[in-house]
Amino acid sequence: MASPATADSDQVLVETNGSTRTLILNRPKQLNALSSAMVTGLMKCFTSYEEDNAVKLLIVKGKGRAFCAGGDVAEVAQSINNDSWKYGADFFRTEFLLNYIIATYRKPQVSLLTGIVMGGGAGVSIHGRFRVATENTVFAMPETALGLFPDIGASYFLSRLPGFYGEYVGLTGARLDGAEMLACGLATHFVHLNRMSLLEESLKKVDASDPFAICGIIDQFSQQPSLKESSALNRLEIINKCFSKRTVEEIISALEQEAPSVADEWVTVAIKSLRKASPTSLKISLASIREGRLQTVGECLRREYRMVCHVMRGDFSRDFFEGCRAILVDKDRNPKWMPPSLGQVHDGVVEKYFSKVDDPQWKDLNLPSRPSHGRRIVPKL
Repeated sequence: MASPATADSDQVLVETNGSTRTLILNRPKQLNALSSAMVTGLMKCFTSYEEDNAVKLLIVKGKGRAFCAGGDVAEVAQSINNDSWKYGADFFRTEFLLNYIIATYRKPQVSLLTGIVMGGGAGVSIHGRFRVATENTVFAMPETALGLFPDIGASYFLSRLPGFYGEYVGLTGARLDGAEMLACGLATHFVHLNRMSLLEESLKKVDASDPFAICGIIDQFSQQPSLKESSALNRLEIINKCFSKRTVEEIISALEQEAPSVADEWVTVAIKSLRKASPTSLKISLASIREGRLQTVGECLRREYRMVCHVMRGDFSRDFFEGCRAILVDKDRNPKWMPPSLGQVHDGVVEKYFSKVDDPQWKDLNLPSRPSHGRRIVPKL
């Protein structure tokens, strides 16, 4: 029987089985989008279970047809409009601290990635030790279409994918299936949907915190799926050639040069996505992923917190609010970005997103000292 993680919210449920705790994201009608109450509930669970010797393994899953479709950015945008940017800053501060604790957690976490895994959903799973994808998994970081950027420490794990595949995924918002997640390293295992409940039952019987023992159990249920012929991962040399370019403009130009000689649909879709996304978002996202290559997960989260605070304040662009209006509120899917072109987003403005916020009440993201610097991403190409 699952019980609420906190007394004031049933949006995160907890099942107890011996030394295993199963955390269930419980907003199925909202595709388990992370609310402030959910982030707080998850934080309480992770911090208390790490110190509880009776708890040895955490399983995280979503109720319904999604694992988690991201952070509830509509709630954040509405609260900022009604109150102030500080609500958004508080939400992201708590969420990023949760991401950091998960990324440096001492006990094994197994995330069962059935259905949609996007944005904030990646933050509570990809940073964990074991990520189990399946045939109905859909992964994406769609933030550039919203006037945002891949946050939740995404500049850490995207920058560690094979070649420049992370730039491709982060800039275009490309949707990956379970086989692609396994191949690029975002998932550690692939288990068929009809065996997922058997895996879960086996994990609930475990009385160990040894990652090798947990991995051995998941291995018994896992498969090595084949990539679809149309998968962009089969054309990694083209992705590397295009997405290794220094600027977003050069990336788009390189893709357009490749398009006539490549019959693959992903090239056309990528160009279309880049042309439709916020120019400011594209430029700060590329800079963020490039910075992330040389940073720890904590350093990535601290920088991303500065970036997201500038976005919430509308310091250099209000594209986030326009993206929320066009995609989530009015749903006309026709955002009017400002500035409207890549050429008008100068390097000096991009650099300002990495700077401290000029407000006496604002503070940098303060992360506790932890023994780990983040997970290794191991591709299985």
